[in-house]
Amino acid sequence: MILIKSIDVSYTKNKKVLNGLSLSLSDNNIHGIVGLNGSGKTTLLNTIYGLKKVDSGEILNDNIKILKNDVAYLVTENFFYTNITAREYLSIFKNGNFELNKWNDLFLLPLDNLTDNYSTGMKKKLALLGILKQDKPILILDEPFNGLDIETVRIIRSVLLKLKERGKTIIITSHIIETLTNLCDFIHYLEKGEIKFSKIKSEFADFEKDIFEFIENKNEKIIDELFE
Repeated sequence: MILIKSIDVSYTKNKKVLNGLSLSLSDNNIHGIVGLNGSGKTTLLNTIYGLKKVDSGEILNDNIKILKNDVAYLVTENFFYTNITAREYLSIFKNGNFELNKWNDLFLLPLDNLTDNYSTGMKKKLALLGILKQDKPILILDEPFNGLDIETVRIIRSVLLKLKERGKTIIITSHIIETLTNLCDFIHYLEKGEIKFSKIKSEFADFEKDIFEFIENKNEKIIDELFE
């Protein structure tokens, strides 16, 4: 289990992005993190992975400090060096059991082409292949469905469910709530740097309804005034 205990994270001295955030992420489950822009989702993922240090608090995995070697992290914006082919990029990750050609039957990437010429969706699929090849026990995926077509979204969903069956713990964000309610075992709502509540699958329908109503009610007055 990943245990996040009262972490504070800030980028400037007087402004906390994460404020006393506590969260338990059970093993062998898919956990969704939901929140409006600026709520701290990416900062939370960066902190779990170790790209951002905590000001206070701690993050444990099975009662020891979480290790970067146990985590594969897909960031929102994927970066590749110029003049490198997809096959060369994937060769960075050492895994003799990874059958690249079989995996690419799903993703259909031109592996011997330069990544400079890849579309946004192709780059996302290549980055996902890199994550899968690492075969880490914990996967962190920040907006993994951005730029992907409908078929690839469904493929990724099926792959993630299979990985969960194999014992992986997956943490995922998406601005499209439906992609999380169709996939996750738990959804955790982040607001202003704090986890306000967590929901299990049987509660997702009410959760989705409440979130949409909150957003609509929050902006209803302004919208009405614009159309007076």
